Amino acid sequence: MRLYNTLSKRKEEFVPVEEGKVKMYVCGPTVYNFIHIGNARPMIVFDTVRRYFEYKGYDVNYVSNFTDVDDKIINKAIEEKVSADEISKRYIAECKKDMEGMNVKPATTHPLATEEICGMVDMIGDLIQKGYAYEKNGTVYFRTRQFKDYGKLSHKNLDDLRSGERSLLVTGEDEKEDPLDFVLWKPKKEGEPSWDSPWSAGRPGWHIECSVMSRKYLGEQIDIHAGGEDLVFPHHENEIAQSEAANGKEFAKYWMHNAFLNIDNHKMSKSLGNFRTVREISEQYDLQVLRFFMLSAHYRSPLNFSAELMEASKSGLERIVNAADNLKFLMREAEGDMRPEEEEAFAKTAGFVKEFEDAMDEDFNTADAVAAVFDFVKFCNIHAGEGNSKEYLQKLFDLLVKLTDVLGLIVDKEEEILAEDIEKMIEERQAARKAKDFARADAIRDELQAKGIILEDTREGVKWKRA
Repeated sequence: MRLYNTLSKRKEEFVPVEEGKVKMYVCGPTVYNFIHIGNARPMIVFDTVRRYFEYKGYDVNYVSNFTDVDDKIINKAIEEKVSADEISKRYIAECKKDMEGMNVKPATTHPLATEEICGMVDMIGDLIQKGYAYEKNGTVYFRTRQFKDYGKLSHKNLDDLRSGERSLLVTGEDEKEDPLDFVLWKPKKEGEPSWDSPWSAGRPGWHIECSVMSRKYLGEQIDIHAGGEDLVFPHHENEIAQSEAANGKEFAKYWMHNAFLNIDNHKMSKSLGNFRTVREISEQYDLQVLRFFMLSAHYRSPLNFSAELMEASKSGLERIVNAADNLKFLMREAEGDMRPEEEEAFAKTAGFVKEFEDAMDEDFNTADAVAAVFDFVKFCNIHAGEGNSKEYLQKLFDLLVKLTDVLGLIVDKEEEILAEDIEKMIEERQAARKAKDFARADAIRDELQAKGIILEDTREGVKWKRA
C-alpha cells in the first residue's frame, strides 16, 4: 500500500510503527456552527482511509478531536448571550448528527480540548524547561528558531516567512523574541472562559491542543496525521515543532492532506453567499449522495461542488443501490447451492476485487475504486437472473456490500415505512376486522411485523411501535 506523504512530497510504502496496527489522528472541526461541506471532505476522505485499513485487517486507533474553545466559539456565545460551553456542546451534537448522515464512523476517541487542559499545561511547562518556549506577561510563546526542522512539512524557509509573508505573523510582536514565534498559552480577556496555569489564568493556543490530544490517546509517535491542506501551515507545522521538541522523537511518519472544495468554481465563503452547510445539503439530498460525490475524485484533487455534479452522483449511487435491490429481489424466490457454471462465473469477480484493491492501495484512489464497483455492478446486472441459485446470488450481494462498505456507502438499506403509511394500513386492518375479514386483518398485521412494526390492540385503540 502506497500513500502520498506531504512531508516527503512523494508516495511512500506504508509501514506501520507497530505491526498490524494503525495510529491515526485527524484534526476535527471548531464547533461554533453547523459543519460546512468543506469540513465534510476530510471527514469522509479519512473515514474511508480508516475503513480500508480495517478491510485490510489492521487494528485502527482513530482519534479525531473537537476544538471546543476558540475565538469563534466565544464570539458566538457573546452574540447569543449564552456560555461558550453551551455553544460547543450544541454544535458537537449537531456535528455528530451530520456525521451519522454521511455514514462517518465515530472515532475510537473524540477528545475535547477543554477536557485536556492539564496535559497542555504540562507540555508547555516541558517546552519552557527545555528552552523551546518562554513567558512574557502571562503569554507563553514557542521559539520557532530553536526547533531546527521548522518548515519541513510546509517546505517553507523561516527567513522567507519573516520577510515575505507578514500576514502569517500573529499579534503581540513587541513581546516576542522573534515575530514568527507562536502562542502556546494566552491570558484571558474579560468574559472569556479560562483555566489556571503557572503563567496566567487563560487558555491554550490552538496548535498545542492537537499535540497533547494526539500524545495522550495515540502515544508519542503515530502513523498518520491528516486534515485539510489549509492546515499544513501553520497548524500542522507548529504541531510538529511542539511535539518533536517535547517528545524528542519523530511525531508522525505520514502526513495526508485533502485538497480544497470549491462551490460552482469559486472558493466557498460567506461573503460570496455560497457557503453551504451539510445540514442544508441534507434537505435536498440523502447525505449518502454527498459522500458518493466526495469519493468521485481523488482526495488530493481539488473538487468542485455543483448541482449538476450532485445530480450525477445521485444517479451513480442509484445504479449501485438498484443492483443490490435486484439481487435481494432475486434471492427471495431463489433456492439451492451454487452450480459449477455459477462457481465459474463467480470466480471472475476476483478481477473486480483486485481492480478495487489496486486503486485503494495506490494512495486511496477512490475514483478508480468507484469505477471498479461500477464494473462489478455491470457484471451483476448481466450475470444474475431468475434461474440462479440462492447461494450464488447471496455471494454476489455480499461482495457488493463488502466493497461499498469500504467506501462507506450503504446499499443494503431496508426501506423504513413512514408513519403515515403505517396509520393507513392500521385503518385498513380495522375496516377488515369490522367486515369480519380476519384473514386480511391478520395479513396486514403480518406485513407490518415483517417491516419491523409491532401492533398492540388496547381499549384506547391500536398502538404501534418500531421493533
